[in-house]
Amino acid sequence: MKTQAIVRSAALAALIASVAITSGATAQSLTGAGATFPYPIYSKWFDAYKQKTGVEINYQSIGSGGGIQQVKAGTVDFGASDAALSDQQLKDMPRKVVHIPTVAGAVVLAYNLPGFNGTLKLTPELISGIYLGKITTWNDKRLAAVNPGVTMPAAPILPVHRSDGSGTTNIFTTYLSLVSGEWKQLVGAATAVSWPSGVGGKGNDGVAGLVRQTPGAIGYVELAYAKQNQLPYASVKNKAGNFVEPTLASTSAAVQGALPMLTKDVRNPIANSSAPDGYPIAGLTFLIVYQQQKDVAKGRALVEFIHWAMHDGQEMAADLDYARLPDALVAVNEKTLAGVSVAGQASR
Repeated sequence: MKTQAIVRSAALAALIASVAITSGATAQSLTGAGATFPYPIYSKWFDAYKQKTGVEINYQSIGSGGGIQQVKAGTVDFGASDAALSDQQLKDMPRKVVHIPTVAGAVVLAYNLPGFNGTLKLTPELISGIYLGKITTWNDKRLAAVNPGVTMPAAPILPVHRSDGSGTTNIFTTYLSLVSGEWKQLVGAATAVSWPSGVGGKGNDGVAGLVRQTPGAIGYVELAYAKQNQLPYASVKNKAGNFVEPTLASTSAAVQGALPMLTKDVRNPIANSSAPDGYPIAGLTFLIVYQQQKDVAKGRALVEFIHWAMHDGQEMAADLDYARLPDALVAVNEKTLAGVSVAGQASR
């Protein structure tokens, strides 16, 4: 596996060098837009990459839905989405696009419960009940039963969700659709849904801000946002029946459990993992790029950056609470990247 990756890396390096000689041009900037879920790690990557190469990457953190639309419109060099494109969305693109998973992350249920001591435990039934508007107070007997030995406050629950098109929402609603037949039928899974209850915030930072400012609130955000805002977050009962905290290890376990499916199609979800130690509300986040790059210099710069992110960039993931990709998935990305054509030249 590693030998194959090295061979592909050499092929990519040869392509980049070839394009540099024939074009005589080097792009000094790239533009991207999309997911807020990976924004903390992407910001670090872009800064580190600029220091290393001088290439500036301007990224608009506008949500996965917006990123997909801008890729489709051709207004950015790459998009970013936590929601993999459906077969229909792929057909609707002007030309073929490919998915490059970059890191995995946990979507956590952050909460604001003044006076509550301990770690909140939630089951799939409780989470769907809260977001369906059927569990409305923190001292509901169903919540108390799962959290014995602690006093649940007699306060109303305010579910907070995303107001914008969001891959984080797609991960969360994909999970709910997998664990709740009622949710799947009434609401479904998408980057934007018709919420039965609660209030909306824009971006992961907007949801985190609403939870931080509102006693009794609960909201789903990427793990790094909860940590940055010093918000407590729940342990969630997984498919194996274990209450699991969202950590790098439990997120990595979820990815590992899904590897047989991911090596066939990286768009497969990793939510509701069957791994005994896997955190159930997790997902990969993707770069969305055109397989045929029309601009030689920009295409070369994009291929080179993605290759760097698959290797050097992975070393930075853990510090920001993202799970790095396993070697098997890096190898899949190398194969995908080798098929990206830069003005007629493919790195095969």
